[in-house]
Amino acid sequence: MATITDRPAPVAGGPRPAKRRASKRISLSERRPSFVVYGILIAFILGSAFPFYWSFLVASHDDQKFTADAPLLPGGNFFHNAGRVLDTIPFWKALGNSIIVSGTVTLSVVILSTLAGFAFAKLRFKGRGPLMVFVVATLAVPTQLGIIPLYMAMAEYGWSGTLGAVIVPNLVTAFGVFWMRQYIADAVPDELIEAARMDGCSMIRTFWHVCLPAVRPAAAMLGIFTFMMSWNDFLWPLIVLNADNPTMQVALEKLQSGYYVDNSLVLAGTTMATVPILIVFLVLGRQIVAGIMQGAVKG
Repeated sequence: MATITDRPAPVAGGPRPAKRRASKRISLSERRPSFVVYGILIAFILGSAFPFYWSFLVASHDDQKFTADAPLLPGGNFFHNAGRVLDTIPFWKALGNSIIVSGTVTLSVVILSTLAGFAFAKLRFKGRGPLMVFVVATLAVPTQLGIIPLYMAMAEYGWSGTLGAVIVPNLVTAFGVFWMRQYIADAVPDELIEAARMDGCSMIRTFWHVCLPAVRPAAAMLGIFTFMMSWNDFLWPLIVLNADNPTMQVALEKLQSGYYVDNSLVLAGTTMATVPILIVFLVLGRQIVAGIMQGAVKG
């Protein structure tokens, strides 16, 4: 039986890997970001926030005054321009429609994509590989190619002009399935699934109690991506909805119709339409940061 005294003694003056690794970890943990790093981060934040600030700046001034002499500080006409937006377009109806469409699509995409990703990542069934390749291949098909047959299908079902025509075709996406499949394959070990089955968990309970808590960061990121894409979708709602039942992006398009474009009016409506997205960011921000940090640690 080997004892401590049997271990070979370190060579005098030789390398000591363990102590060197420890000292390296200490030096990395004690390293402080330089002013260059702070400067890059500040420049990135200012560059990201500038478009929103510019929109609010234009929206808070009179359009003619702003065109003649562009100020750098916000003015006092934002609420006046916001009132003109409410008088020009059905803002509240469009806001409600966009919240219904984006919220329903986001909830459906997150749930169905997580279920499909769990099946592709952890279940063994015939044709799993070719079916996953088919799902990924649909990402290469442009959305514009399916607009005409999709419109014909919505007209045949009698859904043209209703919110169902915008919601139903987007209930699940190939990107969401691929995103969740890749995350579940890395974040949920097969041994954990097998242990849950040996303890008598059904497939649904295994998904709910084992898989779902581990994939919340990825689900939150998918949710905010889907909400943004659905909120900013313009082409398909413009085609399938009528003027009396628009979403927010379709309603904002009416602000710039005509020979003269009132920039203060357009950007006041744009600023007001951005508020729901900022609220979603604030609500899901903690989960998004956790997902980014978890991915960075794994990388």
